[in-house]
Amino acid sequence: MHSLQVIGINGQFPGPILNVTTNWNVVVNVKNDLDEPMLLTWSGIQQRKDTWQDGVSGTNCPIPASWNWTYEFQVKDQIGSFFYFPSLSFQRAAGGYGGITINNRNVIPLPFATPDGDITLFISDWFIKSHKELRKEIETGVGLGAPDGILINGLGPYHYDNAVVSGGITYQTVNVESGKTYRLRVHNVGVSTSLNFRIQSHNLLLVETEGSYTVQQNYTSLDIHVGQSYSFLVTMDQNASSDYYIVASPRFVNSSDSSKSVGVSVLHYSNSQGPASGPLPDPPMESDTFFSMSQARSIRWNVSAGAARPNPQGSFKYGEITVTDVFVLHNRPAELIEGKWRTTLSGISYLAPSTPLKLAEQFNIPGVFKLDFPNKMMNRPAKVDTSVINGTYKAFVEIIFQNNDTTVQSYHLDGYAFFVVGMDYGLWTENSRSTYNKWDGVARCTTQVFPGAWTAILVFLDNPGIWNLRAQNLDSWYLGQETYINVVNPENSELPVPANTIFCGALSPLQKDQARRVNFSCAPSLMKTMKLIFIGFVVSLLGNFLR
Repeated sequence: MHSLQVIGINGQFPGPILNVTTNWNVVVNVKNDLDEPMLLTWSGIQQRKDTWQDGVSGTNCPIPASWNWTYEFQVKDQIGSFFYFPSLSFQRAAGGYGGITINNRNVIPLPFATPDGDITLFISDWFIKSHKELRKEIETGVGLGAPDGILINGLGPYHYDNAVVSGGITYQTVNVESGKTYRLRVHNVGVSTSLNFRIQSHNLLLVETEGSYTVQQNYTSLDIHVGQSYSFLVTMDQNASSDYYIVASPRFVNSSDSSKSVGVSVLHYSNSQGPASGPLPDPPMESDTFFSMSQARSIRWNVSAGAARPNPQGSFKYGEITVTDVFVLHNRPAELIEGKWRTTLSGISYLAPSTPLKLAEQFNIPGVFKLDFPNKMMNRPAKVDTSVINGTYKAFVEIIFQNNDTTVQSYHLDGYAFFVVGMDYGLWTENSRSTYNKWDGVARCTTQVFPGAWTAILVFLDNPGIWNLRAQNLDSWYLGQETYINVVNPENSELPVPANTIFCGALSPLQKDQARRVNFSCAPSLMKTMKLIFIGFVVSLLGNFLR
């Protein structure tokens, strides 16, 4: 048993769930009680016309230690399952995450019967070393290796095997009633490990992922990659002779110790007659490299269901829109560039400037970034630069991620949901377009790219702002595998600079003393007659135990 500190929110690890409804306005006052600067980002929340609330280094100055800052945003035209997390300095490896549930408005029915309950599960890899130790090792070229454990809702594994799990460990218990159906929202909030999720003797009926209702299909297990979120309906249709295992186990981890890094919780029927027993349900065969990709391809958009709006999701016929720009993004494993270990996209390792991109653009600070990110890999040495994609407002863009690394990588785009239209092993070519799904490819914000493979997405750039395109795997992201897409609406429809903006870098002289206030700071009001929810977050280090 190892004593560790974690990053908690309001004394909780994981943090509290933001439970809101489509079009609500959300105000979150964040007090930073860490010993270093931080930001929270709202993964999957599109921040329509309001990139100021995105909470990443390209849009916001960090919240200094002992300061607070108020986020104020609207969950405009969205439903579904998302999460928030700290976006700087490898901090997500220590926690600081929590769920975001956006419910349908009453006027739009769910495409399934109302569940009897709603349960959120966070699955994540975990390392004994602190996030500060991990980032130092990453900087020196030392890989993360296999995780030391897998957590479910921040807790260690149930004592399912004396040879693997020691006694006295606190584990997660999910309490249910026989015959009822529950919606399970499952988020992989980990550092770098894909996880297979399954429940002993129960089917997982997939119904939603990252704000899109899906074609409803049963799975016995599902691979959930870093940064991804899924909703399942699970019916408690087994007898209550015993409890049942809930399992999250590593995928694509080359280590003999990976079998010891299994997260196990307990599904407890209210009339259960005994503890969970027997072997854990089997994971997919690790040698079957096509299983996970075939499974990913099977996830389809429910084109007939309404979501945030009453019209069917499929009324946006993305397959009939002409592509106006194409980017083929190649990654590579970490390499030495100018004497430091870095990762790249298309040969460029992103260097975060001291002045956030959005502030530099707003205040006309020259030389902070370049709008010269290439459409394809250039025949030149890899370099470190602040190179940004010059997006065109309302362009329809095709992006191909080519994974030349040896591990699964996840990629995320802030500000948008994109359509996953294709993936395959090998090198992408223009002939690969013949395999694209142009009808019901799922719309989401995070997609996996398998090693030695490619994934293609389509995205409509209708949300002005500067939006982060990044690797969700923390080791790749931390070393520079990211860029931004700058989308400018000529009619300047973006929301103004918040009155409570923190200034840094070249704009530091504009910053007024915050007097370390802890009350709600003043942000410009978006509030009209719509629902408003106020939340206070205190982000701090907590004592915790990895079991």
